Amino acid sequence: MRIGELAERTGVSERSLRYYEKQGLLTAERTPGGHREFGDWAVERVIRVQALYAAGLNSTRIGRLLPCMRDADGGPSERATGLLLAELAEERRRIDRLIADLVRSREVLDEVIESASEVAGRAAVGGRG
Repeated sequence: MRIGELAERTGVSERSLRYYEKQGLLTAERTPGGHREFGDWAVERVIRVQALYAAGLNSTRIGRLLPCMRDADGGPSERATGLLLAELAEERRRIDRLIADLVRSREVLDEVIESASEVAGRAAVGGRG
């Protein structure tokens, strides 16, 4: 498929797909006319890259991680190293800390909302009289 179709199927801009290719996160064959051609596997790859970006990983780390992820057939990749696994475990701990921080922030916000609702409720009742 051409880059436009891949963009359409994944919801990722052509510009981003070209960036992924430049960063080594995505590869394309070239037609004799120089157009990029992607296999069907590219849809899953782009979705995976997007998920890793959303998790807070940068393109360098994603580039190191992608070859170590499960292959399309579901079998584990043989390219994972102990060092990479340690880095990934640290990345997971970082994400866990972010989640914990967000949960605490939500709890504080819930308290503020509850308190403000009580004040607003009293003001509404008092203002009617």
